[in-house]
Amino acid sequence: MTVETFRAEIEEALRVYDKFIVCLDKTPEQAMASLTSLMEKAIKAYANRGQHMRHGIALDKQITIILSQTENERPLCGIYFNLSSPYQKRLGKEKAEKAEEKGESS
Repeated sequence: MTVETFRAEIEEALRVYDKFIVCLDKTPEQAMASLTSLMEKAIKAYANRGQHMRHGIALDKQITIILSQTENERPLCGIYFNLSSPYQKRLGKEKAEKAEEKGESS
């Protein structure tokens, strides 16, 4: 099993990425490099999974790849684009700061 085994899934993910995904961190070329690298990691994780484990997973901030055991020799491949916002961390930090302020004033 190699990255080429999942070439159709990678190409479909890139078509979706190029058409629909708004991303400030990766160009389509960088997304391809990430998909290739993550697929290699997912294959290694899948090949080296524990006895009762069914998945191999690899991810970065924008992309998650999951290989899942099936009844066939070829695992099922899922490629997901993680939705995130650069504002998410700031909002979480502001909530934590407000909670601290309330705790100090009580």
